[in-house]
Amino acid sequence: MSLRIFHSFPRIELKMTTFVALMALYFATVLNYPVVAKIFDLSEGAAHPWFPYTAPFLLFCCFVIIFSVFALPYLFKPLMALFTLTSAAALYAAVNFQVMFDTSMMESVFETNLSEASFYFNISSILYVLVFGVIPTVFIFSVDIVPQRTWFKVLVARSSLILMGIAGIIFVAAISYKDYASVGRNNKYLSKMIIPAHIFNAVRYIDKAHFTTKLAYQPQGEDATLRKAQNGKPTLMVLVLGETARGMNFAYNGYERDTNPYTKDLNLISFQDVSSCGTYTALSVPCMFSSFERSNYNKAKAMAQDNVLNVIAHAGVDILWIDNDGGDKGVAKKLAYKEIKSSLKNDDCDGKTCFDSVMLADADTFINKDDADKLLVLHTIGSHGPTYWQRYPQHMGTFSPACNRSDIEKCTDQQITNVYDNTLVYTDYILSQVVKKLEGHADRYNVAMMYISDHGESLGEKGLYLHGTPYAIAPIEQTQVPWLMWLPSQYAQQKGIDTDCLAREAKTNAYSHDNFFHSLLGFYGVETQVKDSSLDLVAQCRPS
Repeated sequence: MSLRIFHSFPRIELKMTTFVALMALYFATVLNYPVVAKIFDLSEGAAHPWFPYTAPFLLFCCFVIIFSVFALPYLFKPLMALFTLTSAAALYAAVNFQVMFDTSMMESVFETNLSEASFYFNISSILYVLVFGVIPTVFIFSVDIVPQRTWFKVLVARSSLILMGIAGIIFVAAISYKDYASVGRNNKYLSKMIIPAHIFNAVRYIDKAHFTTKLAYQPQGEDATLRKAQNGKPTLMVLVLGETARGMNFAYNGYERDTNPYTKDLNLISFQDVSSCGTYTALSVPCMFSSFERSNYNKAKAMAQDNVLNVIAHAGVDILWIDNDGGDKGVAKKLAYKEIKSSLKNDDCDGKTCFDSVMLADADTFINKDDADKLLVLHTIGSHGPTYWQRYPQHMGTFSPACNRSDIEKCTDQQITNVYDNTLVYTDYILSQVVKKLEGHADRYNVAMMYISDHGESLGEKGLYLHGTPYAIAPIEQTQVPWLMWLPSQYAQQKGIDTDCLAREAKTNAYSHDNFFHSLLGFYGVETQVKDSSLDLVAQCRPS
């Protein structure tokens, strides 16, 4: 769109230094209200009562210096428009969901498709962008910069502004250094709250994702072999990969509500203390399928080597990944892949999103095509928020009243919990349908199912919503995930697994996504040198 439209608005003549100062003031006081408010909250017990009041002034000084560097003719106003519009969206997320736009969060943002992004469109988010982004942008393009007569005057004016910013920082340091050192040392996440840090971190992500030389691919587990069943039947296993399900809300794990009504009589084994690799899908999914542990996980290295599915494929297993959650995050790039199009319109899809039941038809096609050893991965949309009510058919809602809106901050905590728990009940229904389908093929296959989620979710605890909080400060609600196994007696016998032992271990021991790579191999019955038996939770329950 041509910028000529802005010429219809009243023109405002400002010197560049004045314009820089005004933009710095707006960013320091309005767009960074969340970090300033947090400093006020943390200032109790500070050595000096004026400490929190210096925060907006310190931010102002920092922005004055930064913006002065970029205050170039023909460049500054478009940059400020970009910063302002995107910062308005970041402000909405920060105020309502306490989101921090660090590098990890920007990875999640860039790997979110348009369908997922639409879940966040609502009256509140649109008003935030309009009031704090669009209207200030109109002001930006209504400003006419009064040119200095000489470059020397430009240099003097700009240098003076930068020096004033530096002097302000020195002044704040002189009167409040100990307070900032104390609060900063104990709350290192504060720097991640500053807006527009998302611009800097977006550039870092783009550089890393698209302009960094990829590592040479390294196969692993090519020695993989599948232990043959004594009954001569091939193996058929379904791995259901959950989205945003937190373990503490599963009835299997002691939750007071019956969120597992459909599978409670199917003898599923629930591992009750399981930690995720990350707090968002773009990190957790590649990490859990890799052979790396969370402490040493490196995405570039993980993407440059075979993951657990590739290793199982080396053993001659036919694998299909069916996706209903916006992509496999690179895990299935060397495997057969079927993506559910959210634009479909049928009983399961409304043109924007699909219920997870939509995957079952493609599952039938894969299962029935031959009698080979098979592993089917169903990547569900599960409990993806904030549009939780779109994750299940409304007639299957168990708990009410439910928060049937995307601006969940407008709902009560109970309404949010109700709608979220409804998504878990529907997930349980999907699992029961998978089990029913597998039982129908038990005469041809040794059948089993595994369910595990990628990360958890905050539902308002400690003022946090959704997920993606940096792991170091993430609450347990975002890091504790469910992990279920269904293995009928035929499967357990053929794979040499003591189910009673497994059930006991599931109740008493703590596990994490670190165990997933090795346990999936052990559960399916694949032997390879890359499998670490100490991390295979099935290995300890095999009769010697």
